[in-house]
Amino acid sequence: MSQMPQLSACPSCEEPLESGDRFCGACGYDLSAVPARPEDSPTIAMNGSVSAPGATSGGYPHPPARPAGAVRPGAPGPDGAPLPPQASPPDVPAGRAGGLPVPPVPPAPPAPAPPVGSPVSSASGVRFDRPQEPEEYPLQAPDPRVAAESATVPPAQAAPPVPPKGCVACRAGRVDGDGYCENCGHAQPRERDHMEQECGPVAAVSDRGLRHHRNEDAFAVGHTALPDGSPASVAIVCDGVSSATRPDEASLAASVTASESLLAALESGTHPQQAMHDAIVAAAHAVNALAEEPATAREHAPHQNAPACTLVGAVVTAGLLVVGWVGDSRVYWVPADRTSPPARLTEDDSWAAQMVAAGLMNEAEAYADERAHAITGWLGADAYELDPHTASFKPDRPGVVVVCTDGLWNYAEAAEEMAEAVPVDAATRPLHSARVLVGHALDGGGHDNVTVAVLPFPAPPQGAGSA
Repeated sequence: MSQMPQLSACPSCEEPLESGDRFCGACGYDLSAVPARPEDSPTIAMNGSVSAPGATSGGYPHPPARPAGAVRPGAPGPDGAPLPPQASPPDVPAGRAGGLPVPPVPPAPPAPAPPVGSPVSSASGVRFDRPQEPEEYPLQAPDPRVAAESATVPPAQAAPPVPPKGCVACRAGRVDGDGYCENCGHAQPRERDHMEQECGPVAAVSDRGLRHHRNEDAFAVGHTALPDGSPASVAIVCDGVSSATRPDEASLAASVTASESLLAALESGTHPQQAMHDAIVAAAHAVNALAEEPATAREHAPHQNAPACTLVGAVVTAGLLVVGWVGDSRVYWVPADRTSPPARLTEDDSWAAQMVAAGLMNEAEAYADERAHAITGWLGADAYELDPHTASFKPDRPGVVVVCTDGLWNYAEAAEEMAEAVPVDAATRPLHSARVLVGHALDGGGHDNVTVAVLPFPAPPQGAGSA
């Protein structure tokens, strides 16, 4: 039996071969068609020269060795047809070696057809050892972990989508969890930045103002009936002390507690002035309770003082007006016909008021001092002895009662100035009037939180006078 020639590389593509290979693993070249290497015994020519390598002892020279990468003439191509002969080097004519004719080479056996799914390139004759790529690829299978999780939650239990909250500035962006617009970056107003409420004949409005980062004011309004069936309106306004800890919580606790206490006392028949006094005491206890915190919290923040706020309130019944206060928030009386002078019904618990009461300064001098708004009375655990102020009046004509913080009266301090700012229809449109007064403070600069409540006072019965 003839043996396969031992080649180290494919004559066609120079791919390294292994012993026993019948075909090239890279290009599919038929290695059996390669002639066996002749024995190394050169023949001495008659002229004494050595014949070309590959010449036989019979005088017939073998064809010269093909250069690396050359394709054997007559070898089958990709479609099975013999390849055309390639050009020889220029110094050797085609079909001759050393000027002698080359004997014909017997045809090689046809190469086996490539397997299905491994196409052969018609240009290079190289077989691709990977299956033909499909025109479309199937989608990737879902992650089994995700599929398992979705299977455990029935569709009916899925939470309904929450509609995004729109921006109040650009009207186009969505508000994120931090309270800022994702489109324009504008900080959105918080719930207490602007509050309005209308309850029966009384209304109130509170606004953060233009300079403060939060609203530390709070209010509570309500109306009820006395035991005799006559109506009663209530308004409580509180101003958080900014230098204290959690002033917004203090004002909210005081306003809610005082309003609830006042309404309950009026319904039970307690005199409005006594009910106002008790309501202020109850509000003070509520604010004091905010200071009750673990000792460890005080150790971590030793310089924080107790929550604190001021309070002012008014009760309007048929023929009687009762006011109460602690701090520097105020109550103004504005007659409906504007023929009689308006009046301020409260006295501030402040440094300026003390100077005026002691005769050391006049009002203009005292309020021009930088210490003017330093309060001397407030609700809080660190306050001095609680001394609620109450007063009752019996106006002889209809009008409106304005209950406000210093965020408003700083821009309308005198009673005449406040009367000019109050709309003439305040008795019939209290909410509108409260909005107008808050706007007056904002137009003036809005340096502080602004809160105002408007209570219409009905026409008193005949014979009523001041109490």
